[in-house]
Amino acid sequence: MITEKAEQSEQSEDVYQSRNGDKPKIIQRVDPVVYAQTANPSLITEDLQARYERQGFLILDNVFNEREVDCFRQELNRLNDDKEIKASAEAITELSSDEIRSLFKIHEISPVFKRLAADNRLAGLAQHLLNDRVYIHQSRLNYKPGFRGKEFNWHSDFETWHVEDGMPRMRALSMSIILTENDQHNGALMLIPGSHKKFVVCKEETPENHYSVSLKKQEYGIPSDECLASLVADGGIVSAIGKPGSVLIFDSNVMHGSNSNITPWPRSNVFFVYNAISNRVTWPFCGLSPRPEYLCSRKAIRAIEPRPFIAAADQSIYA
Repeated sequence: MITEKAEQSEQSEDVYQSRNGDKPKIIQRVDPVVYAQTANPSLITEDLQARYERQGFLILDNVFNEREVDCFRQELNRLNDDKEIKASAEAITELSSDEIRSLFKIHEISPVFKRLAADNRLAGLAQHLLNDRVYIHQSRLNYKPGFRGKEFNWHSDFETWHVEDGMPRMRALSMSIILTENDQHNGALMLIPGSHKKFVVCKEETPENHYSVSLKKQEYGIPSDECLASLVADGGIVSAIGKPGSVLIFDSNVMHGSNSNITPWPRSNVFFVYNAISNRVTWPFCGLSPRPEYLCSRKAIRAIEPRPFIAAADQSIYA
């Protein structure tokens, strides 16, 4: 367990200062993207690894089969129907309705998703790319319901995790497993290729307990119009379109966001954020109190042992 005193004493130099009163600007990234020296053919080909390093994300088709996806969907629906879970702090509802927008800490809430987080196709690949043992910094289900699922503003996850959680460097990545089809109509994630190699300094300072409103609508830690336009001019925008069972891998610093979903079709994904053990969080760089444990693993940091996932009809085996 990491104590508050230890966190403060371990605070490293802030090489990615943001929300400190400086004007919005773009600076160069100083950390590697891929920490592995060579590709591991059992996990990722050399070409795919080079593409990930270059653009900051990959969309991998058919990583999980139909039976596995059915297993995940059953758990997705079970959690959504659980009134006790819906009333918990981990469940974030839409701004204008009581429908779940995001459900956090699912690797602890759900035995099924706890097993999935350790699946070698995910955790093993994360270990390889980060060249370190990994743990779950954050996990969540994004439901993005039909008709009323609101947008996620443009942002770099690392900027938030660095400023508000105390993640020292860019040695983390996210994996999003697609559970319902993500297409050009229902608010698929949009990413800016190459944006992960630059860091956008955001304006203003972080309010206390910012997370209480930012999870519904983020207004701090978003790029200025000028910075965003510059990134798009350089890299363009790509939509992460994929079928159920596909996986989107993206670097912690890639700029991304999504539009509202006004279609009848939900856009549901499960997210795991893998952080290197050597990059565990310290004290938030904004100087404010840490966010809750369900948003940032701080006390319960356990290295994952990658293993195969087994989809079973009887989910009681995961209890």
